[in-house]
Amino acid sequence: MTVTIYDVAREANVSMATVSRVVNGNQNVKPATRKKVLEVIERLEYRPNAVARGLASKKTTTVGVIIPDIANNVYAELARGVEDIATMYRYNIILANSDQNEDKELQLLDTMLGKQVDGIVMMSDEVTEKMQQSMDHSPVPIVLAGSVDETQTMATVNIDYFEAAYEAVKLLIDNGHTRIGFVTGPLTYTINGKFKLEAYKKALQDAGLTLDESLIVAEESSYDSGLEAWETLALLENPPTAFFAGSDELAIGLVHGAQDVGKNVPEDIEVISFENSKLARMVRPQLTSVVLPLYDIGAVAMRLLTKLMNKEKVEEEAVILPYRIEHRQSVKCK
Repeated sequence: MTVTIYDVAREANVSMATVSRVVNGNQNVKPATRKKVLEVIERLEYRPNAVARGLASKKTTTVGVIIPDIANNVYAELARGVEDIATMYRYNIILANSDQNEDKELQLLDTMLGKQVDGIVMMSDEVTEKMQQSMDHSPVPIVLAGSVDETQTMATVNIDYFEAAYEAVKLLIDNGHTRIGFVTGPLTYTINGKFKLEAYKKALQDAGLTLDESLIVAEESSYDSGLEAWETLALLENPPTAFFAGSDELAIGLVHGAQDVGKNVPEDIEVISFENSKLARMVRPQLTSVVLPLYDIGAVAMRLLTKLMNKEKVEEEAVILPYRIEHRQSVKCK
C-alpha cells in the first residue's frame, strides 16, 4: 500500500502539519523532531504526492519545455540549460518535441496547460499567428527561448541576430571575397529571412558589392542541404569563393562538398557558420562560427520564467545576450 503523510505522522507521533513542514524544508521545526520525522520517512520510504501538494498550493512546481527536436544537438544544449536552472530552483520539467509542426505545437501547448504546469519555455523557428494567439491566452507565463516575437508582447531570450550575421559576412568581405554565398534554412523563418538575410544584404551594400540573388540558397537546415547547396553554387559561371552558412550542419555540408571535388578549406574557399554547436569543433577543418550561446539562452529563459511564475520584479522581458565569433580553421586569419 502507498505510504501517506498520515502514516508518517502517526509513526513519528507528530501532526501532519509538522511532517509537511519537514518535507517542505520549513525551518520552524525543532531539530530533534525533524530528525525523528526524517528517520520515519526513510524507514517507510515515504514519497510526497506532488499532485496533492499541487492541489493544495495551486502550484505543481512543474514547467513545460517545448522544443523542435531533442535529438538535434542544438536544441539539446538549450534544453540542458533549461533543465539545470529548473533543478536549481526545484522545478520538474516535462519535455516535448514539436517537430516544428504548427498543429503539434498547438496540441502540446494545450497538453502542457492541461497538466497544470506553472509555466512554459518554448522554442520554435517560427512563431505563427495561431501560436501567438494561443500563447497570448495562456493562464501561465511563457518564455520564448531563441525565438523571435515580432509582436514584442512576450518574454524572450535571444542574441542580436542581425548584428551577428552582419559581422560574419563582413569578416569574409574583409578577407577579400566579393562572391559570397549565403546558405540558410527556410526564409519563412523570421531569424533567417528578416535578420540573417537582411544582414547579408546590408554587409554587401556597405562594401559596395552588388547583390547576386543566385548566391542565395534557402533549404532545410541540414547536412544534406549543405551538400546540395554546394553542388548548386559550384556550377555557377562565377561561383562563390566564400560562404556564410546559417547553421553548422549546412556549413559542414558545404565543406564536405568542396572537399569531395578536391577543394581545400580555407585555402580555396572559406566558410563561416552560425551556431557553434559541438559539431563546429568536431569537423576538420574546425568551423569559424558565430557563437549562439545555446546553453545560456536556455538557462536565462528558465530563470526569467521562475521570476514570472513567482511574480518577481523583472527589469527586461526581452533579453538580448552577447555573442562572439569563434575563430577556427575554416576562415583565414588576417
